Amino acid sequence: MTTNIPAPPKSQLPGWREKIIERLIWLSGVSAVVIMGLIFFFLLREGLPTLGEISLSDLFTRRWYPIEDLYGILPLLAGSFLVTVGAVVIAVPLGLVTAVYLGEIAPTWQRELLKPIIEVLAGIPSIVLGFLGWVSLAPFIQRMGASTGLTAFSGSLILAYMSLPTIISITEDALYVIPKEYRDGALALGATRWQTIWRVVLPAARSGIVIAIMLGIGRAIGETMAVMLVTGNAANLPPLNAGIFFQPMRTLTATIAAEMGEVAQGSTHYHVLFMLGIILFLITFAINSLASWLVGSGGSRERKR
Repeated sequence: MTTNIPAPPKSQLPGWREKIIERLIWLSGVSAVVIMGLIFFFLLREGLPTLGEISLSDLFTRRWYPIEDLYGILPLLAGSFLVTVGAVVIAVPLGLVTAVYLGEIAPTWQRELLKPIIEVLAGIPSIVLGFLGWVSLAPFIQRMGASTGLTAFSGSLILAYMSLPTIISITEDALYVIPKEYRDGALALGATRWQTIWRVVLPAARSGIVIAIMLGIGRAIGETMAVMLVTGNAANLPPLNAGIFFQPMRTLTATIAAEMGEVAQGSTHYHVLFMLGIILFLITFAINSLASWLVGSGGSRERKR
């Protein structure tokens, strides 16, 4: 006696449409990796000749003055570091608090109103924000007692504002996907609403929060036009004191943008600017790797529990 096995529905049979979609997805993933590799190869090709023209001891000095063949990148590294750290210190706490309010406390009508507005803010061009900072923020800071309004602190404020939509949006999405049962279980055990948020919801959304913070840092460290307008664009290495954030600075990105159009191709100055691009690439890669490690280690600990 033979048994007739019914054929699967046509919707489950692999068709040419599914194969094309699979190939397109595979091609997109491979092309992204290839393009990234080509970009890094081009940076290496144009930037590595710097090491044959300038010694490392001369490269990591305090004086950036290409007219006199002085290419010390320490002021540029310090400027990028200070501006980014200031932006992170401002944006991360404010962004997390705002995301918690939107995701856990705000009524539905407020969330539906504020969330799109915050996401729209991310689309404001950086040159517009830099111009507004130069026109309005810098004079205000100068009136507060600074010698000039174009300082690292001004750049930190602008970058914090630019990073906030990314941090708020991704963090709120990470909180939204936490199952409602987590909150109900904590409340049923006697936890208050704040204890539930602090001890249950935020730890459960840890991976998404880490990604949001790292993307915000990446947005800050890679910004060019806004910081070039509001930081004073001065390649100085000020002394380490309480007023260091209120001194003019220049970042790696601003240096590349300001000087790349004025150098001769193949010159030492040209190769040094590409070396700055390599340094920025490595910093961004390190930030992304750190984010992946933090997310992976957090997931491993959760599985062990």
